Amino acid sequence: MAEGAHSHTKKYMWIFFALAVLTAIEIAVPEMPLSYFWHASSLSMLAVIKAGLVGWYYMHLEFESRWLQFIALIPISAFIYAVVLMLETGAR
Repeated sequence: MAEGAHSHTKKYMWIFFALAVLTAIEIAVPEMPLSYFWHASSLSMLAVIKAGLVGWYYMHLEFESRWLQFIALIPISAFIYAVVLMLETGAR
């Protein structure tokens, strides 16, 4: 390895493990006796968390400028919109 370089393998393995655990939770959630709202919102939240982990660590957003980090957060508005739609659907 080049002088001054270091391996990110340990960090990437921890992120991979976290993604695997979140995926296992996603598989278990539909089997839980919850209402539609809780199923939909918990699965949506898990998806947003997983996407954030992938973007932050595997797409190296942690090393980008603050402006680019902010732009990468904009799709979270889609999650907020989805939650509003779920609330509206559950209210009927």
